[in-house]
Amino acid sequence: MKYQHIYIPDDKVPRAADPAFQYLLDTYAGETNKTAFVWSLFTVADLPWRPHPRSSTVEEILRHQLLSERRFFGEFLGCPEPPAAAVLPTDPGIDPFVARLVDLAAARLHWFASHRQADWLLATKFFDAERQRIWVFWRRVLHTAHHRTQLTMYLRLLDRPVPSTYGPTADVTWAGADPTLTVEAAERRG
Repeated sequence: MKYQHIYIPDDKVPRAADPAFQYLLDTYAGETNKTAFVWSLFTVADLPWRPHPRSSTVEEILRHQLLSERRFFGEFLGCPEPPAAAVLPTDPGIDPFVARLVDLAAARLHWFASHRQADWLLATKFFDAERQRIWVFWRRVLHTAHHRTQLTMYLRLLDRPVPSTYGPTADVTWAGADPTLTVEAAERRG
């Protein structure tokens, strides 16, 4: 699968001190690339938009993503992070949000790369519970995917194309893409 824009290219993803955890760095960079691309499809005029009065605005989701990712990695994992007051972009618009997401993620990759299995398996506080650091990391990745999915629904409701993140969409497909819509397709074995 090819993406239209790669914000953190493969050659900028550091090598993990413990090769068994390279997938973690590669996945985090890939999820950041997908999230940044979805964000880039919005305009300044979209920032205050929400599909329902009880829904978050586009800007609220972007702000939440930046601030909550900082909290998860800083408070729960101990990753060096900028002060919370310095996390949000100071310039208006979508591009500053995208740039901030990518810059913060790229910096974290080096810290993640320095950790070995014992570091990832350490127990840490997670709100009112205790979890392994690897669990907290993956919970953050899933939380990011949740908000990215919200925003792809916003794109659909704004009548904009929905990009591919893990596979084809109604708007983006390619030769060889198989959405597995039938029992026969699901039964294939290689």
